[in-house]
Amino acid sequence: MGALLALILGVVPAAAQSAARPINRASPVAPVAAPAATPAAPAPAAAATDDGYVLGAGDVVEVSVLGREEFHPRVQVQVDGTIQLPYLHSVKAANLTVIQFREQVNKLLRDGGFYTDPVVNVAVVSYASRYVTVLGEFGNPGLVPVDRVYRVSEILARAGGAKPSAADDILLRRADGKEFRLPVTDVARGGAAEDPYVQPGDKLFLAAAPIFYVYGQVGAPGAYKVERGMTIRMALARSGGLTQRGSAGKISVYRNGQKVKATMDMPLTENDTIFVGERFF
Repeated sequence: MGALLALILGVVPAAAQSAARPINRASPVAPVAAPAATPAAPAPAAAATDDGYVLGAGDVVEVSVLGREEFHPRVQVQVDGTIQLPYLHSVKAANLTVIQFREQVNKLLRDGGFYTDPVVNVAVVSYASRYVTVLGEFGNPGLVPVDRVYRVSEILARAGGAKPSAADDILLRRADGKEFRLPVTDVARGGAAEDPYVQPGDKLFLAAAPIFYVYGQVGAPGAYKVERGMTIRMALARSGGLTQRGSAGKISVYRNGQKVKATMDMPLTENDTIFVGERFF
């Protein structure tokens, strides 16, 4: 667990904890805001073992009968949900767990008179039907097979963690369309409510972090990530502070193309531009 936390936390800023939050599309979340928390979706009803995996089209399984070399096929579940086995021909496999499929094959072999008391083993060789889609600012975005029950933190770790350019929140979209925002630090440090289970068909999206710009009489002008709760004072500190020629009385903030009246403790927002002027003497 310590290694998992180190992988995740090594690439994201610290933030206050909160539970998973359903998205309200009518009022977008500002990059520095922390909306009220609501419970995350419950865990899926599935065993956290290979035997609890539900087979589907594209999965490759190896079916064997102990002591019978003639019955040891490696086959793929077809688009119609069946696989082809010796003696039995077409056998339903889709939507059955590994245990259920194993018991079905055992029964068919006995009832057909092929073996008196077969000891059947089923192993999943390739997981293809059940996966989570991981997109955005992950180290290794792509398709992550879910061969057992996984939490968001585990998928985050398997996907290479979050890039330094990543935003603070992961967007979890369920197959039924429900969406949740999960702060990365809460996923790493929180309990079950902050680190929900993923389900096959879920999507995880990690957007690029909002940025601000600073130039003029500062130590390191440039573009920087807007951290949660960041103020103008903190932004100036992040950019190296004022130079000896910089004037605290000549700090201008431009937001949406307009100059705004700013104070040092004013919250920063995405795409803000800060300019620090030069003192006269």
